[in-house]
Amino acid sequence: MSGREVEHRIRQPGGGRKPYTAEWADIDAKFLVVLHDHTAGDPMNAEIRWTNLTVGEIVQALRDDHAITVSAHVVRQLLHNHHYRRRQAQKKLTMRETPLRNAQFEKIRRLRAEYEAAGDPILSMDSKKKEHLGNFYRAGHLYTLEELRTYDHDFTSFEDGVIIPHSLYDVRLNVGYIQLGTSHDTSEFAIESLRRWWLTHGRQLYPNRRRLLLLCDGGGSNDARHSLFKHDLQQLADELGLEIRIAHYPPYTSKYNPIEHRLFPHVTRACQGVIFTSVALVKELMEKTHTQAGLHVFVQILDQVYATGRKLAATFKETMRIVFDPDLSQWNYRAIPLAANEQVI
Repeated sequence: MSGREVEHRIRQPGGGRKPYTAEWADIDAKFLVVLHDHTAGDPMNAEIRWTNLTVGEIVQALRDDHAITVSAHVVRQLLHNHHYRRRQAQKKLTMRETPLRNAQFEKIRRLRAEYEAAGDPILSMDSKKKEHLGNFYRAGHLYTLEELRTYDHDFTSFEDGVIIPHSLYDVRLNVGYIQLGTSHDTSEFAIESLRRWWLTHGRQLYPNRRRLLLLCDGGGSNDARHSLFKHDLQQLADELGLEIRIAHYPPYTSKYNPIEHRLFPHVTRACQGVIFTSVALVKELMEKTHTQAGLHVFVQILDQVYATGRKLAATFKETMRIVFDPDLSQWNYRAIPLAANEQVI
């Protein structure tokens, strides 16, 4: 039976299907034989299956092994009838459940509602993946007049520098702020990024507001367990006269931080395929980030050197003025300006 005849038997005009004929049943059975040795599955879920054969390879196997000639369209219909779909793996499974995870999510929801109602700023903070400057491959397609050629290996010995995009996302206003560091992703760098935002944008956007809510992951330069971040945060609160409340997302849940899905994917799209040859080029590309929903991005370059391995005084924990919440204190705390802190005490 020809491919055209089989296609006629699969679908009626208007999309309906005719009952199986003996010929069609034979083709269907041979199709399953072809897939038998090339089908994998999830041992924990019988509904999850996939094949490593392409449509063209299935067409050829039916012809070579079973003397059945069908078109690629027929094979796609066979895959569809047996519930095979083209899919890409999705990073949606949490690696580990954290105790009190749901309680912290509820607390973050309440805090956001409180600050939203009061008109206070709500920022989401994180560092985007470090990028290497130089003739290195970057995923994505571009319209070009000539072929783009890059090194075949991403050896850091060939790089011309690094770029660390530390980012803030204004949840209320749908605006991104990116500081391009060229040194190290340290707590000092993260705090300087926040300082720049407040002095350049925040105090104009939120006049007379004396507090802000900062949503963070649990690791990196703003690690919930490290004292350096708290030390630098308290210094910034004293300098700006601004109460800074921190709410960390629990471990293994960073994908819920708003910046991860409201800013970073769009920044990636704005830069896709372009070879990062200079910091100025990266700044220009990232500033073009936008969406139809109104997202836009401001970018600054911070070329200061931020040292690693900083140490705090041995007495810091005894003298620390960070105010921890009575509940879920490991993820929730406030840096209160010195004068206000003294009044509270």
